[in-house]
Amino acid sequence: QVQLVESGGDLVQVGGSLRLSCAGSGSIARIYTMGWYRQVAGKQRELVATITSGGPTNYADSVKGRFTISRDNAKNTVYLQMNNLKLEDAAVYYCKAVIDGRVYWGQGTQVTVSS
Repeated sequence: QVQLVESGGDLVQVGGSLRLSCAGSGSIARIYTMGWYRQVAGKQRELVATITSGGPTNYADSVKGRFTISRDNAKNTVYLQMNNLKLEDAAVYYCKAVIDGRVYWGQGTQVTVSS
């Protein structure tokens, strides 16, 4: 059974940094696109950043220049380095991956930003 497990969410002050990780486990032949999304209660889940298996990345305008997505294909893991965090970055962050043609989501990790 394939699973995505996120970690790294925490409470951080405005201007601080966090690094999220998402590791895929189980019977995995190939992971295509991996990405991070976030959701605030009462709002739709929104894209934060994606990265393809070949390396090209895509970012939401709101995080460009502050967040960096990367992946380690050997470890089936995607990372999100978040710098200069703002109050509006607070959300539950979800990992998404296309694995062997199917879409999987992680359980989410909470990022809280305090002033």
